[in-house]
Amino acid sequence: MPIETRVHRGGAGGTLVQTAVELGAEVVALPVRPGSEGPSAAASAPAAEITAALPCTLEELLALHGAKGEPGEIVSAPVRVGGQVRELLLYGVGAASPADLRRAGAALARRGRGRSALVAALPGGDSAEGPDGDSAADPAPFVEGALLAGYQFKIGAPPPKAPLGTLAVLTDADADADAGTDVEAAVERGTARARATALARDLTNTPAGEKDPSWLAAQAERVAADTGLTVRVRGEKELVEGGFGGLLAVGSGSVRPPRLIELSYEPDGTPERHVVLVGKGITFDSGGLSLKPNDNMKTMKTDMAGGGVVIAVMAALRGLGVRARVTGLVAAAENMPSGSSMRPSDVITHFGGKTSEVLNTDAEGRLVLADALAYADAELDPDVIVDVATLTGAAKVALGLRTGALFTADDALAAALTGAGAAAGEPLWRLPLVEDYRVAIDSDVADVNNIGRGGYGAGAITAALFLREFVGDRAWAHLDIAGPGRSTSEDAELTRGATGFGARLLLDWLAAA
Repeated sequence: MPIETRVHRGGAGGTLVQTAVELGAEVVALPVRPGSEGPSAAASAPAAEITAALPCTLEELLALHGAKGEPGEIVSAPVRVGGQVRELLLYGVGAASPADLRRAGAALARRGRGRSALVAALPGGDSAEGPDGDSAADPAPFVEGALLAGYQFKIGAPPPKAPLGTLAVLTDADADADAGTDVEAAVERGTARARATALARDLTNTPAGEKDPSWLAAQAERVAADTGLTVRVRGEKELVEGGFGGLLAVGSGSVRPPRLIELSYEPDGTPERHVVLVGKGITFDSGGLSLKPNDNMKTMKTDMAGGGVVIAVMAALRGLGVRARVTGLVAAAENMPSGSSMRPSDVITHFGGKTSEVLNTDAEGRLVLADALAYADAELDPDVIVDVATLTGAAKVALGLRTGALFTADDALAAALTGAGAAAGEPLWRLPLVEDYRVAIDSDVADVNNIGRGGYGAGAITAALFLREFVGDRAWAHLDIAGPGRSTSEDAELTRGATGFGARLLLDWLAAA
């Protein structure tokens, strides 16, 4: 869906009418806010244009439908605009917080399915504080919500209704200048973050029959060529020579061998810090010899969601002007049962020499991440490492389907990532690295077990403690996105299937540095 920015500058005719006529838009939309005396449409030039074309006031129309101005709420009515009957949508924006605007943009995009164009006046006025006490609503979340709600992934016949063709966002030039809002830059920022999230969704939604480790590496190479990154892909021979035992063990049961994907971004000028992002790239997880039940396998094409997020974030860095140097590592393998699969009781030697005993072959993600984390610590010398993975069902049980688990011993890093998640609409909840549980991963024959022994529980915590063994003394955070990495329903900017959770929060975190 293309997003166009149209700036209202007053004058005869009015920009909303002109834009609707020019685009042939079947739909025009105005924001509605709740108020103590009932909801009201903004007192703007676009609203005045529409009011003149109605037999009643906008407030009377809202009262007729019992509207409250809540985010995502929509009231519809026919209106004659530019000599043609079009659909008027009065859409609620609540307090016009970023979350409210994402929901409002998503609601408009869904309502516009099957239409060629929709012209929406953006909310201004009395919501978010501007730099000098003035107020302005940031258009970026609105754009993100609209673009992501319009996302579709379909193999075969297209859905009955195509996504909205064009969304033209109309903003008041004077109000934006007063509030210090650069609308076009905000729209570009929202578009870039939505594009990254959509790429993560595309990579994750692709069926595993097509998506093996070499396919994922090819996608990373394409992204690198398109966005000015450097890329290195280690194949099976290099993994053997480099001692990447975790990747080799997990991939040993598949005829499609593992890969370690390394993407590198160098900013213009002197980098402020070096960040390494590590993504779990299990392109299909059968559980290996510790075989999953059939129902549990149905979503396992998405077990590389963390790797997809890392590739998508890397793709967006240059366009967003991120000042940090960033390296993205994706540890990609397919976990399959066969005569050559790793077995429970096997001992793996990871990159750098640390060993782990395999007690369950379905706890494979941490084995490939261990190699990538140890490599990052020993060879890349980063200031901070952040890994992202659909790692444990325990995190999903603890936090549900909308919140990711955050583990780190660094309070400042925890605060920065949690804040970025809240701003991006991808919330994180910090869970503890309980030292008393470290004994749960002690092994009789290796340095660590790959799962916690019975009697401790806390599967997400023991998994994080396992990963911590491989990062040395680096500042490090682990994001377990097993719950929010996929969605079973549409809600706000979410669509069914992969969500791309983590892409926007990591981009916000990186851009803020």
